Amino acid sequence: MTVYLVGAGPGDPDLITVRGAQLLSEADVVIYDRLSVADLLRLAPANAQLISVGKTPDGPTVPQEEINRLLVEHGRAGKHVVRLKGGDPFVFARGGEEAQALMAAGIPIEVVPGITSAIAAPGAAGIPVTMRYSSTAFTVITGHEDPSKSTQIDWEAVAGFGGTIVILMGVKRWRSIAAALMRGGLSPDTPAAAVRWGTRPEQHTTRATLATLGDHDLLAPSTIVVGSVAGIDVGWFEAQPLFGRRVVVTRTRTQASELVHQLRRRGAAPIEVPTIEIADPPQPEAMRAAAEAAATFDWVVFTSPNGVSRFCDCLRDARQLGNASVAAIGPGTASALARYNIEADLVPERYVAEGLLEAFPHPPAGGGRVLMARALEARDVLPDGLSALGWDVHVVPVYQTLQPVLSPSEVQAARSADIVTFTSSSTVRHYVDLVGVDGVPPVVACIGPITAETARSLGLEVTVEAQTHTIAGLVEALESWALVVPGQTGPLGGS
Repeated sequence: MTVYLVGAGPGDPDLITVRGAQLLSEADVVIYDRLSVADLLRLAPANAQLISVGKTPDGPTVPQEEINRLLVEHGRAGKHVVRLKGGDPFVFARGGEEAQALMAAGIPIEVVPGITSAIAAPGAAGIPVTMRYSSTAFTVITGHEDPSKSTQIDWEAVAGFGGTIVILMGVKRWRSIAAALMRGGLSPDTPAAAVRWGTRPEQHTTRATLATLGDHDLLAPSTIVVGSVAGIDVGWFEAQPLFGRRVVVTRTRTQASELVHQLRRRGAAPIEVPTIEIADPPQPEAMRAAAEAAATFDWVVFTSPNGVSRFCDCLRDARQLGNASVAAIGPGTASALARYNIEADLVPERYVAEGLLEAFPHPPAGGGRVLMARALEARDVLPDGLSALGWDVHVVPVYQTLQPVLSPSEVQAARSADIVTFTSSSTVRHYVDLVGVDGVPPVVACIGPITAETARSLGLEVTVEAQTHTIAGLVEALESWALVVPGQTGPLGGS
């Protein structure tokens, strides 16, 4: 089996390469370091062995020889091994040493490049490492070597080379590095910047000069940029309205990805605290029987993506619906149907039960039959309303929502967040049961009026209510709210 040296990228988990994500999804063993983002580990199979070999400044360190030994041991065992390294494996990441050790042991390797923080962190801070006519070259240097001692780096020569200087892992020795660069002829007024946790919601940029940057409280891991470009600020990442805000996502783990992705793309720090689990209904045989008889109905109605997946998994294929028309309560549910190659015949303009009821046709002469696939705990507004129109309505529960057990760390993360998002009434009820009303963050955002009504009934003050009752609509509503709220909340963004 091959050992894969995979670059995890600069911090944002979305910046891993397609090849790297694919290999992670197939891994038997993942050996990862400190700068790898924990979210990336979720790409690995549930039964994969995860081994941390992270190095921390002034803290416990796994010797490189031990890392090499682990790689060889698992490689020889014939396992699919991914060595996940922050940034690029061959840019100051000791990937070359690990590759040599593996090849010396006769173990095949593949190197998967990653985006290095040397360019990604400045880019996220709005600092271009090159500019036409002013900075036509850039030098990337490790800051591990002490300029006050005999080193391989001639810092004074670096100063004379010109262009942009990018220093990785240089916080601890920054003052001596800066002094050496000034001895080499760089002006003390040369712009300098330090970008900590570049591309992540924790990103923080310190801008100063070569002489004064050391007066600030610099912390690792930071990418330091020296040169005229460090004085340029075309910042976009930190300027996003949701940047740095910690947002609780209460959807199930399997459903959270879309909301987490959209929040992360806007600079927020998603905190996954699943408050519901989706399970089979108490009588799953009734669900399977309804799927078998689907073609005998005039309409099949779906009120959630969960209902779609549970019901359609019972179908042999879409042809089993026969001539039945299909209704979806909103575009999210319609998209779920499309994944089964089923096109919804009816999607109302208002994505709530009342909206679907308003848009639903009257039954034909002689009556008609409606099959409604929904949650066990759903409201009766829609079936009662359709019955009042004259339809013969058959309700089949296709799933139920259960309350999971949260770990102490999940509860603490939820309590310390800035915003909580609710995408259904069940997420509200379960969240309050699990965390308590006093554990609700100061900003409550709901996907629509029914969810908001449930939140208010439990004593919560709803700050944001999406007008378009979809995940995208919820995120858009949060952005609109954030644009009119001054400053950031919480330690990620400051105050």
